[in-house]
Order: sequence, then structure tokens, then C-alpha cells
Amino acid sequence: MRILIYSYNYYPEPIGIAPLMTELAEGLVKRGHQVRVVTAMPNYPERQIYQEYRGKWYLNEYKNGVQIQRSYVWIRPQPNLLDRVLLDASFVVTSFVPALFGWRPDVILSTSPSLPSCVPVALLGWLRACPVILNLQDILPDAAVHVGLLKNKLLIKLFTVLEKFAYHTASKISVIADGFVDNLRSKGVEADKIVQIPNWVDVNFIRPLPKENNPFRAAHNLNDKFVVLYSGNIALTQGLESVVKAASVLRHIPDIVFVIVGEAKGLQRLQQECLDCGADNVLLLPFQSRKDLPQMLAAADVGLVVQKKNVVSFNMPSKIQVLLASGAALVASVPDNGTAARAIKQSGGGVIVPPEDPQALAMAILDLYQNPEKVKTLGYKSRQYAIENYAFEQALNQYESLCYSLTADRRASIESTRVTVSRAESP
Repeated sequence: MRILIYSYNYYPEPIGIAPLMTELAEGLVKRGHQVRVVTAMPNYPERQIYQEYRGKWYLNEYKNGVQIQRSYVWIRPQPNLLDRVLLDASFVVTSFVPALFGWRPDVILSTSPSLPSCVPVALLGWLRACPVILNLQDILPDAAVHVGLLKNKLLIKLFTVLEKFAYHTASKISVIADGFVDNLRSKGVEADKIVQIPNWVDVNFIRPLPKENNPFRAAHNLNDKFVVLYSGNIALTQGLESVVKAASVLRHIPDIVFVIVGEAKGLQRLQQECLDCGADNVLLLPFQSRKDLPQMLAAADVGLVVQKKNVVSFNMPSKIQVLLASGAALVASVPDNGTAARAIKQSGGGVIVPPEDPQALAMAILDLYQNPEKVKTLGYKSRQYAIENYAFEQALNQYESLCYSLTADRRASIESTRVTVSRAESP
């Protein structure tokens, strides 16, 4: 099959949707499919185009058998509302050119966010007469409105129209958690149009490793420490200030060290919070290279998942699968009724504490520090659950089967139309 993946984020961006789409594209190539990716110039999470990609409108690359077609986007490090609109609009316009003039796909898989890209995807699907899979990693505008990122009534109305258009024009909608299914069904999307395929993790790459002689621990003077790790996006929806405050509660225990790994601007903000709280037991580090990710995760005794109170219930951070696969014990400061809490409870690999409650977070970490056997038990359950539910090969099988079913349906429809026309033309 010829499969076109339309994704704003892709390699070499280190977190979020980019690693997932990269693994999916390369996995499909290994299965013998021809894959090209239409994407933006890499810019996340710094929100500025990476140095080696600047000054270009378009760029065609190949990596591990995948054709990558990049296009320029309007991006600003500290975007205001207009900048965000221009970002989406620029990707809609510039991405359509390489998408249109590449080879004809049998199936298009489009990720959301970015929601406005549903317009060129739908148009391309119509022009090429091929089915479209909409992969929902988040639901807009619900999520943005809920946390106060989107307040303009006109834009909310526009995004609501785009959302309905995206659902209507997609042949199938793949969602990453059951909370998404409930949301879509409440909006009138037919049940048979929705396919639930959880985000995945490469359990052969991310795996439990010994803490002894761990390079990450050695490089940052963490040997013999109880390491509490957060790695990922540092944004409004996370509320990492709660982690810093929890660290300050435990600063009298020298064996406990908090490690926060993220983008530079987020770390600068947290550095001030550390100074204000006297949290001298927090180590702030930039993103690590992908090859070092397994060792970084293995260095942790506890992995953190953090959300604010106002995060929508269906939000499902992809870091959960990664932490589970690493064999870490999880402490999740998340809404108890949300999808993230439900996934961690089902895994048996972590504990849930109320969001934005530094004292509760500190006490949960202290309990694990004082009970090493509990840490081992949670870690074992984490790993087993990841293998059974989030292994990459399982997700790849499901996406490949979905693509095959859609192309088979299309061929059957074409054949049915041909037969109908033939009968009508017969004397």
C-alpha cells in the first residue's frame, strides 16, 4: 500500500506526537508499505524552527525508508492568539503543495492537532479518491477551551465547525482512549466510524535496566539516590510548580532527588519557583537524546505524571505508556475521574493523588521511598501491563489492518459502481 501520513509533528522533534508518528511510519515501511509524511519544519517544543531547517520553504528528506516532505510554517517562541492562527493557517496552505504533487496514496492518515489540517486532508482525499483516517491525539476545541487557552468566541465557533467537518469527512476516526469514544458519541459520531487504538511504546527499546552503573545516574551524581523523574512538556496543562513545591516539602531527606527534564523556557520558569520554595533537591535538565532515553528512564525510582485540575477528562499523556514500559512505579497527580487516572489504575503500576496538591504528592513519594518492596511491585506491574496492552507491534497490526480494510472497502465500492454502470448501459 501507499500510505500518506499528514502530521504537523514528526522526527526530529523529541516528544509528543512526533516520536509516535515516526515509529508508525517506519514500522509500516518495514512491513513493506510505501510511506510518505507531509509535515512542518521541526519546531517543537522550542517553538522555533530548528537551526538546520531555517530559511527553507520546502524540504524533501528520506529517513529509514520514509519520504518526508517538510514545509515552512509561521512560528513564534511566545505566540499570541494571532500567531497561533497564522501557524495553523500557514501549515494548511504550505503543506498542501507537496501533499498534492506527491504520489497518489491508497490511504491518508491525518493526526489532530492540528485540527485545521483536516481541510487540505479532506480535499486531497476527494481529489485522490482515497479514504482518510483521522487520528485524534486530542479533541479540539474542547481541550483548549477547558484550560483557558481558547477564549475568543469567533475562534471557538470556527474550530467547532472544523471539528464537525473533520469527523464528517473522515472515513474512520482512530482514538487513543475510551474517554475519546464517549466524547465523540455525545457529538453524534457513529459508533462504527470510531476505532480505539491506544498510543504505543517500543517495549524492546524502552525497558527496565539496572540502576547500578547507570550512565544517567553517574553523569548527574544520582548514585544511591531515590530519583523522582518528570520528563516531558512543561506547559499550562501540567502545573509542574506543584512538583517543585512537593520537592520543597521533602528537602530535609537528602536521599530524595527530583529530576525534571524539559524545554529550556519551561525550565527557566521552574528555576525561579525552586528559588522561591527553597527546593534545592530539584535537578533541572534539558531534553536528552533519544538514544539515551532508556537509561534516563531506568535511572528513576518513581516516574511522575502531572496534570492540572482543569484538564479535560479524556486527556491521555503519551508519557504514561513510556513510564510503564520502563518498569517505573508511577505517581500520578491527575484528576481522579480522568482517562489518565483510569489507565494507571488499570495497570496496577502506580498511585493517584489529587492534582495541584503538593502535600499529597510529597506524601505519596515519601511512602514509596520508605517502602522499596512496594516500588518493585508497582514497577513489575507497570512493565507487564505495557507489554500486554501498549506494545508497538499490536498498534502497528491494528493500523495496518485498518488501512487494508479501508482499501478493500474502496475497491468493493468501485467494483459495485462499475457493475451498476455496466448493467445500466446494457441493452
